[in-house]
Amino acid sequence: MVSAPEKDQAINNDSGTWKTTACMLCSINCGIQVLEKDGEFLKIRGDKNHGTSEGYLCQKAGRLNHYQNHNGRLTQPLKKQPDGSFSLIAWEQAISEIAARLKSIKQEHGGHAIAYYGGGGQGNHLGGAYSSAFREALGIEYVYTALAQEKTGDFWVNGKLYGRQSCFVSEDMHTADYSLVLGANPWIAHGMPQARKVLQDIKKDDKRTLVVVDPRVSETAKMADIHLQVKPGRDAYLLSAMIAIMIRDGLVDQNFIDQHTTDYQQVQSVFSAIDIGAYCEYAGISESLAKQVAHGFATAKTACVRADLGIQQSLHSTLNSYLEKLLYLLTGNFNREGGNYLAPLFAPLIAHSPDPDDGGMVTRVTGARAIAKIFPPNVLPREINTDHPERVRAVWVDSGNPAMTGADSKAYVEAFEKLDLLVAVDIAETETTALADYILPAPSQFEKMEASFFTYGNDWQGKPTTFFHLRKAVSEAKGDTLTEPEIYRRMCVALGVIPERFPVMEKLARFYLKHPGSRAFPLAMAVYFKSNPKMIPYASAIIYSTLGRALPKGQETAAIVWGICQFFVQRWAKQVQATGLQGKGMQLGHQLFQRILATDTASPLGSFDANVDPWKLMRHKDKKVHLAIPELLEQLQSLADEASSYRDSTDSEYPFTLMAGERRSWNANQIYRNPDWRKKDIDGSMRMHPDDAEAFKVQTGDSLYCESARARIKVTVEVDNTVQPGMVTLPHGYGMKYRDEGGAWQQNGPAINLLTDADYCDEIAKTPFHKTVPVRLSVA
Repeated sequence: MVSAPEKDQAINNDSGTWKTTACMLCSINCGIQVLEKDGEFLKIRGDKNHGTSEGYLCQKAGRLNHYQNHNGRLTQPLKKQPDGSFSLIAWEQAISEIAARLKSIKQEHGGHAIAYYGGGGQGNHLGGAYSSAFREALGIEYVYTALAQEKTGDFWVNGKLYGRQSCFVSEDMHTADYSLVLGANPWIAHGMPQARKVLQDIKKDDKRTLVVVDPRVSETAKMADIHLQVKPGRDAYLLSAMIAIMIRDGLVDQNFIDQHTTDYQQVQSVFSAIDIGAYCEYAGISESLAKQVAHGFATAKTACVRADLGIQQSLHSTLNSYLEKLLYLLTGNFNREGGNYLAPLFAPLIAHSPDPDDGGMVTRVTGARAIAKIFPPNVLPREINTDHPERVRAVWVDSGNPAMTGADSKAYVEAFEKLDLLVAVDIAETETTALADYILPAPSQFEKMEASFFTYGNDWQGKPTTFFHLRKAVSEAKGDTLTEPEIYRRMCVALGVIPERFPVMEKLARFYLKHPGSRAFPLAMAVYFKSNPKMIPYASAIIYSTLGRALPKGQETAAIVWGICQFFVQRWAKQVQATGLQGKGMQLGHQLFQRILATDTASPLGSFDANVDPWKLMRHKDKKVHLAIPELLEQLQSLADEASSYRDSTDSEYPFTLMAGERRSWNANQIYRNPDWRKKDIDGSMRMHPDDAEAFKVQTGDSLYCESARARIKVTVEVDNTVQPGMVTLPHGYGMKYRDEGGAWQQNGPAINLLTDADYCDEIAKTPFHKTVPVRLSVA
């Protein structure tokens, strides 16, 4: 990296070039502009022309040069040697050897013996889209992603309520009169466009209310009108009590329920039996305060719920997702401006899996169910580290680091060491690449064309328009790297499922781009697939090999976006036309694609009516919300027994509750590997209450051991009264190995997934209970 004086001089001399792109640290993908010179990001600012972020920039995005340039970047393919070291290998040899070994494993054990992890992580969304052909070529059934460590319980509930797990719900905090934030800290974690501006606008408006439910006095909780400081892991009791109050006090929207839902009587019956006072007491919230919030939410003109990992990785995580949805459904705050709504997505980011009883897939060793056609990372080590004849024997990891980010890191290391083959595609050395047999280097997010798919229609504040951002490269790729789509194309060729070239269709694609009215390319594709139906599963690789080659250099990966545009306009033609485009059918789809290609910032996709269009996304045949979910109503009925038998934590072998994975100002995801980007919280300190610190005779900066049933790690103490007594927190994004300036390996802070347990998880989705890990502390 360039020195600070060199950077200052370059900025003063204006010797760099400002280029437009987007941040990829979280799902919102705010538009940014980068002052780039020779691969260095000299300065970063918000893009004022971006459709949703409008110049908004958080301090984490301002440090992206630490992602782009550091000592751990991978620049050439590597192969592990018998002594454990790595040596350089040519791409052709690497692809050939990997393909041969994968084919051998498939032939001997079947496609289920090969698992795929990642695809879409760390902002590599286009690469994940192109991986489908590669997975089809090998018959890969098991796809594990970080989403399944976080959100699949939520997806499963959506499937029951709305008809498909791919129905995605967002919230309109931008205009809501009453906002309830559950298990989220948007001031720090963002998670919605212009998060801090939205929170400040709410705070300044006396007619609007912000309520935060969080065990900690978070930065967002400090801004709230009401903070419900629930006891760790007991959100389900508080939310159940609030819903019971709404039903008891006649606060539900009966007209909405009658018109848009089914099975309300079943739900009403279960909640009417709840002991509201006992539930509030167990949750640590006064009944009067819970009543105040229940009444405020139900009687507000518009109200919405913003939920995140604080309840989705806590006890009763899938039940929590059900309860937070019942809050806005029973009060009629659904599919309307200022409420929660089904978001029209540009591309299907997830799919739908039937339940096992209906023929849905389960893993062969642990019997874990697929949700949204992805499997929970929690079970992967046990799918490998076993003598079961149908165990997983090979894993392909794309843009992920499960050896660090999956629950129980030791179990992952043991399992990966047992594999017949581990291939890792990444831009940097990670804990997972260190275990791999082959490492395939990809360009960074700023060295290739990529896309921001998470365009959930959140900009519904008088301008209901959703956007899509096709990000151009802002720097030259380092070393001998290949984009993920190109890696998957080469693998498909080596596996023998597609040819090296499609000369006729390449020629027709070039002609089509010059003369779109001819429809030469789409018609040729239709004829090809009709004549060769067995090639349809490889469509992503074929469109990349044909239309991709016809696009300008560096834009090859955009080919699949053309196909997505064609599908999008089939459903939302009028909404697309409302953004100023003309035509219909393929012509309209091509115009949308051309606008996306020609725009450096986010492109408008369609203008939606917030009160009408979301209803078109309902997937039950009767177009109604099916309120009763039997499995979760049974869990609700068992909450009372659980509360009465719950262990007294002061008598436990592990008396403290660790909230693992806290989001802070100076932590991000695994994208930032080197700690040099941090100005504060260098060690990733453990926050603990002053009373607990006094009991251990420690002060801020001292050390303690934090021990779970799985492992013990050394942590740095931060005495902090924002946490409750008996509760401690540790941030994610630490514990990684990185190379210092001399090339030596160092570790950056606490590796929290040494403490977590894969078996401590939700019974339905298998999402881990990271927010309530039982631990004990001892003097270091």
